[in-house]
Amino acid sequence: MQSATRPAASGFPPFWLALAVWGLGAALYLIGFFQRVAPAVVTQELMTEFAIGAAALGNLSAFYFYSYVAMQIPTGMLADHWGPRRLLTAGAAVAAFGGALFALSPSYLVVGIGRLLVGASVGVAFVSMLKLASHWFPPRHFAMMSGLALMCGVIGAVSAGLPLRVLVDAFGWRPVMLGVAALTGTLCVATWLAVRDDPAGRGYRSYFAGGHSPAARHSMLGGLRAVVRVPNVWLIFFAAGGISGPTLTFAGLWGVPFLTTHYGLTTREAALLASVVLVAWAFAGPVMGVASDRVRARKPLFIFGAGFAAIGWIIVLQFAGLPLPALVGVLALTGIASGAVMVSFAFAKESVPAHLAGTVSGVINMGNMLGGLIMQPAVGWLLDRNWDGALENGARVYSFAAYRTGFSLMLVWSILGVLAALATRETHCRQAH
Repeated sequence: MQSATRPAASGFPPFWLALAVWGLGAALYLIGFFQRVAPAVVTQELMTEFAIGAAALGNLSAFYFYSYVAMQIPTGMLADHWGPRRLLTAGAAVAAFGGALFALSPSYLVVGIGRLLVGASVGVAFVSMLKLASHWFPPRHFAMMSGLALMCGVIGAVSAGLPLRVLVDAFGWRPVMLGVAALTGTLCVATWLAVRDDPAGRGYRSYFAGGHSPAARHSMLGGLRAVVRVPNVWLIFFAAGGISGPTLTFAGLWGVPFLTTHYGLTTREAALLASVVLVAWAFAGPVMGVASDRVRARKPLFIFGAGFAAIGWIIVLQFAGLPLPALVGVLALTGIASGAVMVSFAFAKESVPAHLAGTVSGVINMGNMLGGLIMQPAVGWLLDRNWDGALENGARVYSFAAYRTGFSLMLVWSILGVLAALATRETHCRQAH
């Protein structure tokens, strides 16, 4: 007999319920993006308080990426085998602890450990969101939900721009980051209580089409082997890194000091301008996902985004003294083009069997973050190598020539990403079997 408190299992879940379940995963992703970008707004405070230069600051920011990237493939496999509910709950708990450690850190070593813990823990959010989307939403909405996931993340990143700067000016960076850690702990409890891996847990039909039988399952390592044997996965992996890497490096760390030094902007103005890139990126992601669904093709938009983003970064990072309106326009258009990276998740998911959606999402998100992991400290290292000795309020100031040299690494990766996108095989929005 059907329980009186549950609906018949013949119906799919209502949209509001699916969105609420998915939204708790999105909340952790939002917090993760906030934590990812926050050092860009408090560079002066961190460099002064811990007596560090650009290379050390780049490494401190990249500690997040080191552990985040390392967690992507394990997270993808665990999402396929353990389910997103447990992953999201555990991730929020560790993120709360790591955030508190960052806020209360007495030394560079401890603040780095806090960043590592935060990066590893919030690294479960995006793949878990995609896994939930494959169960709670129709397959035709997967690319759109991938784009909405980015939008949620970028809301967090924008919150770590001008709003964070205002709060830091008012209360100091440590109390603000401690408050974020407390909020993350609250999310941990809410996730455990409300999230279910599949609509069946709430008495509804599932949209998942990958099969639930043992025959449809690989071992975790077997599933990973099956994914990495697909050439399209590797091409999408490198192309996604070429699109998102420059965005995460510029908007996530080096854009604010670059804009304050060479365009005479205040820290608040520079943070707002860096946020323009992220906002454009966020709004373009869902639009490009829907567009690729409508035209039943992934490759054209993927190539378009990679190519135009590369051109935009060349203009911004290699040409000095752009008029401010032109700079804002180019940064906005570059952010829009970079939104094509969200097509990569649907593109890759369709390149492998459906039951490996979590594993392949982890692999692609690892590529997505690899640019930030490598580029943030690499740019900092080149800035220090080309520093001319200038100081301002105890922090190093770098010339445009130094930034041009550092940013050249980003441009090389961006161009290689375009070449990888050109080599991909179109799926026409059809799932591989």
